[in-house]
Amino acid sequence: MRLKASLAIATAALLGLTACGSGDKETPKDTGPVSLRMTIWTANEAHLKLFNEIATEYKAAHPNVTEIKFDSLPFDTYTTALTTQIAGGNQPDLAWILENSAPDFVSSGALVPLDDTLKKTPGYQFEDLGASPMKLWQSQGKLYAYPFSTSPFGMFVNNDLVKKAGKPTPAELIAAGNWNWDTALQTASAVNAATGKAGLVVRDFDYKSWQNLASFWGGWGAQAWSADGKTCGFDKPEMVEAMTTLHKAIFTDKALPGPGVTADFFAGDAAMTITQISRASLLKNQFGWDLVPLPKGKVGDYAVFGQAGIGVFKKGKHATAAQEFLAFMTSPANSAKLAAYFPPPRTSQQTAETLAKTNPLLKPEQLQKVVVDGITKGAVGPSHAGFAELSQNVRASLDPLWQPQADVKAVLSGVCAKISPQLAKQ
Repeated sequence: MRLKASLAIATAALLGLTACGSGDKETPKDTGPVSLRMTIWTANEAHLKLFNEIATEYKAAHPNVTEIKFDSLPFDTYTTALTTQIAGGNQPDLAWILENSAPDFVSSGALVPLDDTLKKTPGYQFEDLGASPMKLWQSQGKLYAYPFSTSPFGMFVNNDLVKKAGKPTPAELIAAGNWNWDTALQTASAVNAATGKAGLVVRDFDYKSWQNLASFWGGWGAQAWSADGKTCGFDKPEMVEAMTTLHKAIFTDKALPGPGVTADFFAGDAAMTITQISRASLLKNQFGWDLVPLPKGKVGDYAVFGQAGIGVFKKGKHATAAQEFLAFMTSPANSAKLAAYFPPPRTSQQTAETLAKTNPLLKPEQLQKVVVDGITKGAVGPSHAGFAELSQNVRASLDPLWQPQADVKAVLSGVCAKISPQLAKQ
């Protein structure tokens, strides 16, 4: 009941802002000292160091801005925490927004349209922003959040563990034309049997954030729901086959750690992990590693990417200053710096050579195959209006799946029975 109450508060917050915040009125100029707050979900030291360096440079040129605070909220409860702040009248000036909740925020009326500010900023090169990365964040021709990260999922590999299990590395499988989900899961299972370490970890999934499994089921062409958002996809044959394969990999073949078991790839506890290049900063030199594209699936080569936008709230204390800082933070020069962790929407910077300059740990060919090619051919992860409530209903309905004797098809049919009424309202 407490969770449902939180979701109700979050939804009411956005709906309330729609009612009182619609209409793109010009925000007043800020006067006096300005303190800006941006909510984010990373607590990574390297990320925060870069953000603070950019903020320090901005403050030096804008003496009226006395503070720029980056407020880290936990990833798994980020959107609920943010919308609860909004409901309590404590909205930040700027916020990161996950792609899954983009439809709610973009349509809410809570965000300031950014086009005019960005276009008027000298040297900003607004025309360099790619049409595809911006699509999710636009409504009626206006941009309501800057897509600072369009990051495909790839597979980081601990080659040392793979070799200990006597298996060919993913790079060797790719060279032989045999890198697919069958061989990937066989490798993961062999590593667990030979070393006791985890085989494959879908990072940030932890049997809770089910949407991260799109990086897996996308190989079967499965979707959580139809492109128009009205029809459930969990009971479709592609999803049933994908999730049956995953269930067997977890409970029979031990290719993935089961519920309640944690394994950190970057600490050397797993052979492979699915995640994005922003996590490369966690790599140490304690083992030989590689970054490769996702294995081929039933549909052949595929890619899935996550997105994140930065929006400015109309009812923030300093909306004008927040827009101006956003323009500075995402300028061509700073976009290139952010590219070390967050693949940018700027067409001129979506090249392996450009990304390699700020990603010294990654080789240009890795960046080309995983990031550049992934953006070109990939699909964005699940997003939908009312995603917070929808996501919790999916998560609760999937809980019975994470048991050894689960009836996969029946559980997935139950997911659709639960969420279809909500989807039909769209």
